[in-house]
Amino acid sequence: MNLTTAFSIQTGDHVAFVGGGGKSNAMFRLGRELAAAGRRVLLTTTTRIFAAQIAQAPAHVIFDPRQQTLTGLLPALEEAVARRGQVLLIGAADAESGKAFGLGPEVVDALTRSGRFDVVLNEADGSRMRPFKAPAPHEPVIPATTTLVVPVVGLDVLGRPLTDEHAHRAARIAELAGVPLAAPVTPAMVARVLAHPDGGLKGVPPSARVIPLLNKLDRGAAETAHALARRLLRAERIDSVVVGAVGTETPVGWVERRVAAVVLAAGEGRRFGGGKQLALWRGKPLLLHAVDAALASEAEPVVVVLGARAEACRAALGDRPVTVVVNRHWARGQSTSLKSGLAALPPRTGAAVFLLADQPRVSAAVVDALLERYRQTLAPVVWPEFEGRRGNPVLFDRRLFPEMMRLRGDVGARPVLLAHRHQAARVPLSDPAILHDVDTPADLEGDGTSVRIEGGR
Repeated sequence: MNLTTAFSIQTGDHVAFVGGGGKSNAMFRLGRELAAAGRRVLLTTTTRIFAAQIAQAPAHVIFDPRQQTLTGLLPALEEAVARRGQVLLIGAADAESGKAFGLGPEVVDALTRSGRFDVVLNEADGSRMRPFKAPAPHEPVIPATTTLVVPVVGLDVLGRPLTDEHAHRAARIAELAGVPLAAPVTPAMVARVLAHPDGGLKGVPPSARVIPLLNKLDRGAAETAHALARRLLRAERIDSVVVGAVGTETPVGWVERRVAAVVLAAGEGRRFGGGKQLALWRGKPLLLHAVDAALASEAEPVVVVLGARAEACRAALGDRPVTVVVNRHWARGQSTSLKSGLAALPPRTGAAVFLLADQPRVSAAVVDALLERYRQTLAPVVWPEFEGRRGNPVLFDRRLFPEMMRLRGDVGARPVLLAHRHQAARVPLSDPAILHDVDTPADLEGDGTSVRIEGGR
């Protein structure tokens, strides 16, 4: 996966990189990707930038507002973009520091609004080449037109002492994280700073997305990085987390997003004779097999959509930590249950796995396999397969939620799935459980389980 996909970059985006641990490399890498894809890219900075960093751009233009006007600068920028696909715009050189000055945020906003560039990438603060930092009172300088803020941290800081040798403004980090100076840097410490309103979230425009980048991933740090990413997603303001190593051939290892589980259990079960959700299989109602598999997986939250026999089903759920939604229109078809489940999801949900209450053999491991494939691909649809046959449950990316909300009648999500089947990611499995569902009482008898409806018909 490349950075363009990981950050879901769209035409019109203005991205601000903040923090430490490789934000310049990330900005220039993303610029090359976008230019190679035919996008017109403006790279710039609202802080100072080293000469060595300037050299990463195939073309750069210097803007000195004391001698030039922005209007007069546009032809040079457009010519560079026409030749190279991208251009770096910087301020005049500072002879004392050997750096170039950054631009004022109002200049970057004006260029963004000009519509002459498809994507604007901006480095919005400095870190003195440290992997971890906290902002000073005067930074970051994030222009108002910014649509995406990327707080960056180098994973190589984990385990090192919190000192100025390893972190920029170590004392400020200690204050934000509530830890003593020289304490070992932990995932909890990094998460607190990146998700702090005076840390990684400082100066973020209200409408901008926030996607931290955990950079410098190595093989031994994957489990720690995963735990850190999950911690960051506890912060409501953070949309997702990108984990990778931008200086390598494969810049993105995976993307961590909030993935919910939606258990569809609203139908009447006419072929079964009614009350299918409460039929016992291995001594437990069918509904609870699906719910418990969802709860044991990494999906969160778990939403259960009820309809027919809603109160009996709710009672069967007991005190399980799920969100119960009652679909009053369940008789109009499965599309109403899909939409009820989607409407109950938190606003920054990245994807949802839909489980069926009549598939008791589907395990948490199957759900987690779908989530892992989604992290690696961000495919719009992810489904399991057994010997080439598609099964359930199925994961849908939030990009498809609007299409699903337009469904009508007694149809599930199959029309949306088929419309995007060529972009789907498959998870081959050796267990046919994903193909097994319960339509009639006879379907329960293969395990020697007698059919009984809990609570009667």
